[in-house]
Amino acid sequence: MSKSRRSERMVVITRLLTQRPRNLFSLNYFSESFSAAKSTISEDLTIMRDACHKWGLGEVVTIPGAAGGVKFVPKQNRRETEELIEYLQQEIARGDRILPGGYLYMADLSYNPQMISRVGQLFATIFSDLKPDYIVTVETKGIPLALMTANAFNVPLVIIRANNKVTEGSAVSINYVSGSTQRIQSMSLARRAIPANAKVIIIDDFMKAGGTARGMHDLLAEFNAQVLATGVMVATSEPQEKLVANYVSILDLISVDTVGKQIEVAPGSWY
Repeated sequence: MSKSRRSERMVVITRLLTQRPRNLFSLNYFSESFSAAKSTISEDLTIMRDACHKWGLGEVVTIPGAAGGVKFVPKQNRRETEELIEYLQQEIARGDRILPGGYLYMADLSYNPQMISRVGQLFATIFSDLKPDYIVTVETKGIPLALMTANAFNVPLVIIRANNKVTEGSAVSINYVSGSTQRIQSMSLARRAIPANAKVIIIDDFMKAGGTARGMHDLLAEFNAQVLATGVMVATSEPQEKLVANYVSILDLISVDTVGKQIEVAPGSWY
């Protein structure tokens, strides 16, 4: 490649780093790509690091040594987070979301790519000190959020199924008691989906009593997986005692008045 201008290099480097967050790029890679000295690339990265810090976009981390390089760790700044939480509170508090039986319609939020991507980035910010090998969720409504969280961590997504799929080979299955319905249900995970002793973060869209999350913990224990954290977008305030401990919620659902069509929502435990 012919020698490039700094502005061109920084556009391309920024795109590469942000498209593959937490991926380590060697300085040699950029130096050879742009026919530029390593010292020049280092100056580019310093400018990027200062700009990201100033605007709260994340961290450009440089690792010294022969095996080192540079990586981008995305983070959501406080202003963006507060705007997101306010938006979600207003949206979820709409009375027309109440369905028969007191359920809430949230599919439009779960499948909104721009919005759910921001929630995934928020989870990556909350859990930024953790280093998961996988993000894990259970089918189906939590998949978009878990996928966006996995993207922010730049790790694979693993989906626990309600039933074993023949296309996924042999699987481990367990029965668990749903915390909300008290019914016995089953969940399954393909043996080749996750190696033994993997470090994982569980992400889901909704938690009431925590029965499904407890089931995921128990199933992952069959793989000797280490659950680093559990995150949910919305958790109900009742029952207070969940079947899993130390979970992080983005929002707490305080009450649903099916008669008056009133929904009370508050910032969750992360706040």
